[in-house]
Amino acid sequence: MAKSRIIIDCDPGVDDAIALLLAFASPDEIEIVGITTVIGNVSLPLTTRNALRITAMAGRQDIPVHAGCSRPIILPRVQRGASVHGTDGLGDLGISDATHEAESQHAVDFIIDTILREPGEITLCPIGPMTNIALALIKEPSIAEKIKAIVFMGGAAFTPGNTATDAEFNIWIDPHAAQVVLSSGIPMTMFGLDATRHATLTKARFDQLERDASPIMQTAIAIMRHYGSGDASLHDPCVTAFLIDPTLFRGVDAVIEVECDQAGAYGRTRAVENGNGRPVHVITEVDDERLFQLIDQRLRLL
Repeated sequence: MAKSRIIIDCDPGVDDAIALLLAFASPDEIEIVGITTVIGNVSLPLTTRNALRITAMAGRQDIPVHAGCSRPIILPRVQRGASVHGTDGLGDLGISDATHEAESQHAVDFIIDTILREPGEITLCPIGPMTNIALALIKEPSIAEKIKAIVFMGGAAFTPGNTATDAEFNIWIDPHAAQVVLSSGIPMTMFGLDATRHATLTKARFDQLERDASPIMQTAIAIMRHYGSGDASLHDPCVTAFLIDPTLFRGVDAVIEVECDQAGAYGRTRAVENGNGRPVHVITEVDDERLFQLIDQRLRLL
């Protein structure tokens, strides 16, 4: 399989951090062209700070980090307090700050410029709210036909969501952005809660990870333990794992529509039979045992 050249659009976040580390550890399958950040699990300053901390921890300061949107497209910025990710987004473990800084170019412009420079080569991997991706498509519509594919974490096609409106969190933060992206006609693979809820942290899996753990692995385990006390599923690493070994997953094709009415099930994603638009490949099954073997094997390489 050819190496995937990707931009990871993220809101780190513990599971985002593991997704990034898994990508760093898989250079034969993945080349990260850049990392872009967005509001989501924590505020934009914190998601950007965390992306820099993770790249520094892994010695990957060569990968540029571009800060993006600090609020959703239409509704005001969502106020977020402490969550399963901790107040700082990485489990409040005191992970050292990076000594390098984010690039000055806005994430939306970085996405546009990169795709225009390398048409047909770049896969976008949004694992947070899709605000940056949507605004790139709105600002420069011509990139839609130049994006190789989008592989994203978000939504819940055939299963309940995890917010008050029964939406999945990433989509709920900015459903208008998700609708822009999902209606773009770009080839797309969706990792919603249908699959990611099965990528579950267990005591046996933690025990395996802890055997002869390196310093980076120890930090990864610590943040996952904090996270696992509230959400036992590693959602975002499924996207990275798919790019490494797609045989870990199975899915079906469906048109996905997003509820944008605040009076309704705001942010809910629905699989629509015979719907208008290009079908999305919706991942519904994961070989979770092999997935965690992959995470264990690869993170040990860092």
